[in-house]
Amino acid sequence: MTFLTLLTLLMSLAACSEKEVEKKEEVRPVRAMTIAEPQPFSGRWFPGRATATQEANLSFRVPGTVEKIPVDIGDHVKQGDLVARLDPQDYHVALNDARAQLERAKAELELAESEYARVARVFEKDPGAVSKSMVDVRKAQLDTAKAQIVSARAAVESAEDNLRYTYLKAPYDGSVVEKFVEQFEDVQAKQEIIRVLDTSRIEFTVQIPETLMKNVDVVRAVGGTEVVFDTFPDVRVKARIKEVGKEASKTTRTYPVTLIMEQPEDFQILPGMTGKATADKEATRVIARDEGMVGNAIPITATFSDDAENSYVWVIDQDRLQVNKRGVQVLATTENGLLVTGLETGETIATAGANLLIEGQTVRILE
Repeated sequence: MTFLTLLTLLMSLAACSEKEVEKKEEVRPVRAMTIAEPQPFSGRWFPGRATATQEANLSFRVPGTVEKIPVDIGDHVKQGDLVARLDPQDYHVALNDARAQLERAKAELELAESEYARVARVFEKDPGAVSKSMVDVRKAQLDTAKAQIVSARAAVESAEDNLRYTYLKAPYDGSVVEKFVEQFEDVQAKQEIIRVLDTSRIEFTVQIPETLMKNVDVVRAVGGTEVVFDTFPDVRVKARIKEVGKEASKTTRTYPVTLIMEQPEDFQILPGMTGKATADKEATRVIARDEGMVGNAIPITATFSDDAENSYVWVIDQDRLQVNKRGVQVLATTENGLLVTGLETGETIATAGANLLIEGQTVRILE
């Protein structure tokens, strides 16, 4: 090996050594945060969908021809307002016929009463003048006439009901959202005519895992719930628990929990709107305390893992500005990141680029 070759080799080794030193001493800029006082878990959010408090597809109880539909989709109706009507002509005729049958039955009853009274008096004064069988026949005719009166009156009531059923009225205050038929169509009894929703209050159904069902009673006793709709993400609507399902889904092992709320003043919640619900602050604090869910909130980007089970953060030594790995326990995932334990109030951690740092590396904290 010549002297020139040896000199070149030594210079290359020196250069590599200098690069390693430079790499080791590289100061990496990082974003950081100071750990605040531990806080309770802010609560879990559960997706759901809004429905009207009352929903009904209205139908006639009798068949006929639709004579009138005085409402349109989107109209607001009051309880008792007419929303549709059948042609009543046939039912007027049926009612008049039933009333005539009743009058005929009344006349027959008067005659039967008179005949029975006459033969009964004769039989009482002179048993030989009228046979006992004749008295019995007149009594049977009287009983039949009385029964016909009852039947005729029932027929009149039925005819009156049928005539009244040709008027379809709103069962509650609400909005017309769909019409299934048009004017002059022939419809059958129980055929859907109009759909009316009561949107004065709104229900919101979420699915709660069986492991969290014990918290439902806490929410009922301590506070209520809050719902945020996707259409209005900056508004929290107060709600309360209306009912809790008693049977879990066989596939998801979740229970349906129905919330109910008043319409907000600033906007209107419509059936079908999606959103998410959580317990209010007071109930959340109680649940977090009972479950030991109190810790420090940090961004998800502040954590890293070098195995399948444990999570770590980089704690920054404020004097030397060097990072040291610290294991943390993740309690829950929140809207703002992770809730963890294992950190002290006042400590500073790196919040970004955790996977690019190494133990003992010097950093520069970005403003």
